Amino acid sequence: NPGAGAAVPSARPPGGLRTLVVQQISSERPRETWSKKMDFLLSVIGYAVDLGNVWRFPYICYQNGGGAFLLPYLLMAVFGGVPLFYMELALGQFHRSGCISIWKHICPIFKGIGFAICIIALYIAFYYNTIMAWALYYLLSSFRPTLPWTTCTNSWNTVNCNRYMSTDHNVSWSNSSTSPAEEFYTRQVLQVHLSPGLHQLGSVSWQLALCLLFIFIIVYFSIWKGVKTSGKVVWVTATFPYLVLLVLLVRGATLPGAWRGVVFYLKPDWQKLLSTTVWIDAAAQIFFSLGPGFGVLLAFASYNPFHNNCYKDALITSSVNCLTSFLSGFVIFTVLGYMAEMRQQDVDTVAKDAGPSLLFIIYAEAIANMPAATFFSIIFFLMIIMLGLDSTFAGLEGVITAMLDEFPHVLAKRREWFVLGLVCVCFLGALSTLTYGGAFVVKLFEEYATGPAVITVVLLEVIAVSWFYGTNRFCNDIHLMLGFYPGFFWRICWVAICPCFLLFIIISFLAFPPEVRLFDYHFPPWTTVLGYCIGVSSFICVPVYMVYYLLCAKGTFKQVQRLAGRTP
Repeated sequence: NPGAGAAVPSARPPGGLRTLVVQQISSERPRETWSKKMDFLLSVIGYAVDLGNVWRFPYICYQNGGGAFLLPYLLMAVFGGVPLFYMELALGQFHRSGCISIWKHICPIFKGIGFAICIIALYIAFYYNTIMAWALYYLLSSFRPTLPWTTCTNSWNTVNCNRYMSTDHNVSWSNSSTSPAEEFYTRQVLQVHLSPGLHQLGSVSWQLALCLLFIFIIVYFSIWKGVKTSGKVVWVTATFPYLVLLVLLVRGATLPGAWRGVVFYLKPDWQKLLSTTVWIDAAAQIFFSLGPGFGVLLAFASYNPFHNNCYKDALITSSVNCLTSFLSGFVIFTVLGYMAEMRQQDVDTVAKDAGPSLLFIIYAEAIANMPAATFFSIIFFLMIIMLGLDSTFAGLEGVITAMLDEFPHVLAKRREWFVLGLVCVCFLGALSTLTYGGAFVVKLFEEYATGPAVITVVLLEVIAVSWFYGTNRFCNDIHLMLGFYPGFFWRICWVAICPCFLLFIIISFLAFPPEVRLFDYHFPPWTTVLGYCIGVSSFICVPVYMVYYLLCAKGTFKQVQRLAGRTP
């Protein structure tokens, strides 16, 4: 390459031949690589398999037709999720760049996508780790002689608290009754009763603040040295949840009434497939489960050897992710069937709660009714923390890689300090979620601040790669790496099906905005506007950078247009 080396002629030998000695000179630091292939695979699996696999998939599955939901789910995975997953792994591995600097190789005018991804990752870090702080609070509470969410004699309990254990008989359960597990979660952990809503969040809970601080300390010392460190940590954080899931599955299958939950989970309702909502939920679930568009897959793949078979990696990791979601459904619903049997209620009545409430209320109460409740409580909440940790490692590594690749001369030798600053920013940004009304903030961020923005960003990413960079050019890159061209199926997906898949999710979200409610609090209309403003604050980077690029580029407008669509 020009400037990369200097040819130094040697003295003319007696025979008249001239020898050229080439000295390689490069100002770039050698890029870090994974210590082992399994470090990479476990990191990707740990990122893709997160808390949503445990609570969101089982709930969405039974809500949308049980076993019938698996058909749209698999179709959306094959034609939408997996091609996007494969595309990002291939892009990151070929260009060996994070989500910001990679655009100078693909389509410079779209560089704002990288900055938008980093902002979205920060928003996720603001609320996602708070859920782990809740789980840590439960974990510490599990070491008491009696699990605190099994009794109604605590300072936080109300007169409506109704102890409903398997050993209790002749217990009357009314519509106004609340379980000890529900009151522990809402009144002791969240203390949500002290906040009237988002307009008055209240004070910060110091217990949760300490729990979150501990979580971020673990995160910092796991990622501060790079993927060689985090790649070792995921051997624990990515494998331990599977061990716990298998233990809980075996235990749940032996509980009375478990079969009721399994039947409710898998019984197909084919009429549901006629509803547009089912297909929307399937598309959204597979997209957020596999997680393209967050900069993580680009970052992780950029540390791979150039000729690594990322095609095989994409198929393996995406398959493991989908199977884990399916397995989690059995783990959750065997226990819900047991709860329905114990309460003498229908399974759908017990399973009415979605989101974290399914884990922290229903599942926590079920664990309390099992023999060896303390043991199962400890391993369950350890699993929740592990599932969240490796996803956090991945999300922040996406930001770190992007910034270090974009500003190497400033940050490359100061990685530890930059990571420390990033973790501090995330902790400070999460303080609003630690208040008495923090659960409302978590719900707002989850519904509005990240979802629509990241889907729109990925839509632009697919268009930029397939239509501006060019599918043929992208396939040639893959051939150079792997030795074979992607098949016709993948080309069609990248050019047409994936953009339609993402556009379908965006239009459906705008046409049917979610009705946001948490416990008894209905989010007022102004919170919807606030949520969209937070989402737009990240996406706005894309058009702003386009304008900046066009204003700063030299030449006529037509020359700039041609330059914007190819490698400079």
